[in-house]
Amino acid sequence: MSADAQIDFIDLKAQRQRLGERIDRAVMRAIDSGRFILGPEVAELEAQLSAFCGAGEAIGCANGTDALALVLRAKNVGLGDAVLVPAFTFCATAEAVTWLGATPVFVDVLPDTFNMDPASLEKGIAVAKAGGLRPVAAIPVDLFGQPADYDALLPVAEAYGLWVMCDAAQSFGATYKGRKVGRIGAATTTSFFPAKPLGCYGDGGAVFTDDPELAAVLRSIRAHGQGTDKYDNIRLGMNSRLDTIQAAILIEKLAIFSDEIAARDRIAARYSAALRDVVVVPRVLDGSNPVWAQYTIQVENRDALARALKAAGVPTAVYYPIPLHRQTAYRHYPSAEPTLAVAERLADTVVSLPMHPYLDEAVQDRIVDAVNQALAG
Repeated sequence: MSADAQIDFIDLKAQRQRLGERIDRAVMRAIDSGRFILGPEVAELEAQLSAFCGAGEAIGCANGTDALALVLRAKNVGLGDAVLVPAFTFCATAEAVTWLGATPVFVDVLPDTFNMDPASLEKGIAVAKAGGLRPVAAIPVDLFGQPADYDALLPVAEAYGLWVMCDAAQSFGATYKGRKVGRIGAATTTSFFPAKPLGCYGDGGAVFTDDPELAAVLRSIRAHGQGTDKYDNIRLGMNSRLDTIQAAILIEKLAIFSDEIAARDRIAARYSAALRDVVVVPRVLDGSNPVWAQYTIQVENRDALARALKAAGVPTAVYYPIPLHRQTAYRHYPSAEPTLAVAERLADTVVSLPMHPYLDEAVQDRIVDAVNQALAG
């Protein structure tokens, strides 16, 4: 790559070149079969996903937001219930709660890992109870690909009778203290949006659980609540089936996923070694192996850095410039405290650098040099 060549924030083309013929053949097999919804590739993908992470059951669905809603509906969450969610994340986590008439209660996050703060979770439970709500669940989000600190969060949830759903939209493929994402909590959800570490060529998602009874309910709900057949509707459901073509694509991508995870980890380690003296780099929990959906630093005057990097041909992204408890659609819902100070500060200071498994060292060095020059100038 020449010194002035365009740098991709996420390079899906490089992966496409690696897998091109395999994916083409897989897609054509799915098309030729004529079974476009819940075809055999969906069951095969579910089996492979389950084997990959060690979960007893994997249930494919239409997208990551639906995955959250499927579990909430299967758990009969509804009006009067409170679900604790972090304020610093994408809106889908809270959005799915509101679909069912339940109330999201926003809690703060930790300043170094960006994930749910156990102390704030406890405060949020108290706020929910004081407001006449029934706290029933917590949804930690494994932000930017690092699992939340579940050894700290799960005892809080257990003490107050809450079940936990892990939002692993960005972290499928990561591990936490010897456990792969997908085996923690009552259920784990993920997204196969194209930009995710394991992404398809459209939308897709999945739920993981070790509870076979919950899995059976989830499969019913994703297909309109069907029982013995599609005209026997035994519960209120959704239309959230994973299409066969996306499953076929994901099977091929899953075959190289471990290689890509290792590459992401090498790239993140190089970033941290090169930048830790000039910016705040992400902290990795002891015993945790993130999948690095994004590599996110913290820096004062973030906007000036982003402008300088753009001028140098280096793209950046900001996740998430407005915390959920300050957004128009969600600011009337309760929060653990009137000011969620960490989430609000992170919204002003985080910026993500290019991250994907095909980022070579020469390009990464160019990015690092641009950061150093921008901050020195």
